[in-house]
Amino acid sequence: MGVTGSKLEKALGDHFPEGERYFGFENFGNTCYCNSVLQALYFCVPFREQLLDYYSSNKNQKEADENLLTCLADLFSQISSQKKKTGVIAPKRFVQKVWKENELFRGYMHQDAHEFLNFLLNELVEILEKESHKVTNESQTSSLEGVPNGPGNNQINGVKKEPLVTWVHKNFQGILTNETRCLRCETVTARDETFLDLSLDIEQNSSITSCLKNFSSTETLNANDKFFCDKCCSLQEAQKRMKIKKPPHILVIHLKRFKYMEQLNRHKKLSYRVVFPLELKLSNTVENADSEYSLFAVVVHVGSGPNHGHYVSLVKSHNHWLFFDDENVDMIDESAIQTFFGSAQEYSSNTDHGYILFYESTAADSRS
Repeated sequence: MGVTGSKLEKALGDHFPEGERYFGFENFGNTCYCNSVLQALYFCVPFREQLLDYYSSNKNQKEADENLLTCLADLFSQISSQKKKTGVIAPKRFVQKVWKENELFRGYMHQDAHEFLNFLLNELVEILEKESHKVTNESQTSSLEGVPNGPGNNQINGVKKEPLVTWVHKNFQGILTNETRCLRCETVTARDETFLDLSLDIEQNSSITSCLKNFSSTETLNANDKFFCDKCCSLQEAQKRMKIKKPPHILVIHLKRFKYMEQLNRHKKLSYRVVFPLELKLSNTVENADSEYSLFAVVVHVGSGPNHGHYVSLVKSHNHWLFFDDENVDMIDESAIQTFFGSAQEYSSNTDHGYILFYESTAADSRS
């Protein structure tokens, strides 16, 4: 890796970004699914900065309090404080913690990078929420010691508490609204739900924009699928659609490349060509205001099937694109990104396909 490192430093020359570090990760048998996601998250700068802030304010936590969040913060701190600009790091402590926390990721089977990302973000949120409740309860207990019956039930001064919004939420969480219109009385019922990433069905020779349009397309509920309308007090035909109500600061899009084929009784990888632009406009939001995003990372699945293969990641850092493949880090030309869109033909020798896309909002700061 010394050779690769010096090669990368030579390639960047005087353009090597001040204070930045480019480190490959050692693979522990089959941990490319984890390595590729970690690289994407490390180069999600707002997330990295908040994680490092968390690390510096919780440094003195006892070893006994070690969890996935502290292990991740420790790993990111280890990378950012390296004296060398490039090299290899073994994320052993973090990987062992993942194995301990979730048996699904143990062993040497091929794992799914999207399932891992989902597990990780939800786990981080849970840890932050527990910490916050602990702090809140401690401060409430001390201020309520003289009050009969002690702390109330999730209410402060009779006002119901809002669910906690952590810094993980502030980066990744968006809100979807599920609208159902009764075709008899025209009443619209809307239900909101939060998301940390969007999973999109894909079609051959399509684009992210068309996949997002399909995601928000209107579906008619009739026959056995009728909707119970509260106003009509009966089952009625209805139209249903999903829209993005509040776009997140970091938009994570998962392309559903692994499809269960009933006749084969197994999953098949869809190598469809799905164009993902470097700049993306989200136009199907409730407010109808266009939200603009810039691509900064792609987790790529390499291989022809769902149960084997490899993961690598493409990352944009300071206007340069880099290719991370476990221990190896190389520069890659922006024009090469289109080679990861997928294949226009069913059978192709190219099996490197964009799987998880990370976009950051270009608005000054949409993390409100």
